Amino acid sequence: MIKLVKLSEQYKDQLFEMMDEWTAANERIVPYAIRKNDYHNFEYYLENLEIKEEIDGKVPDTTLFCLDVDRNIFVGAVNIRHYLNEAMLLNVGHIGDGIRPSERRKGYATKMISLALEECKKLGIDKVLMVCDKNNIGSAKSIMNNVGVLENEVVVDGVTEQRYWITL
Repeated sequence: MIKLVKLSEQYKDQLFEMMDEWTAANERIVPYAIRKNDYHNFEYYLENLEIKEEIDGKVPDTTLFCLDVDRNIFVGAVNIRHYLNEAMLLNVGHIGDGIRPSERRKGYATKMISLALEECKKLGIDKVLMVCDKNNIGSAKSIMNNVGVLENEVVVDGVTEQRYWITL
């Protein structure tokens, strides 16, 4: 069983284990919200994990970690933007998500997105935009498994991004 949890001191070890694995894999950690600050400075990281109010083109957001309850490990994370500005409408979307390398292809992304969509409902979002690189087949499948409908593709900085809408 998995659930989304807010980061707290209780989950410090789970965070470090997941982030250390991701870093060792030499991959870009997603969502951006969980890599923007150094997790080794845990107090600062915790305090600055979420954006509380709109500033410098960034909108308020919520960051949640996906906890595998049975194994007591973080398998991934989601970042939910409470609303979108013009720039985010193009290639960012409401939900950023990522699964740690060792836990991919096990169905976690689909379930984690489903739980994130429940959080979107609580925030009053009724139409959710999710964006992924065209070559990220796993991400596209996870979005489509949550009834994401491809609207179009856009090229940003030479990368083709697919834009999916999910009606709640």
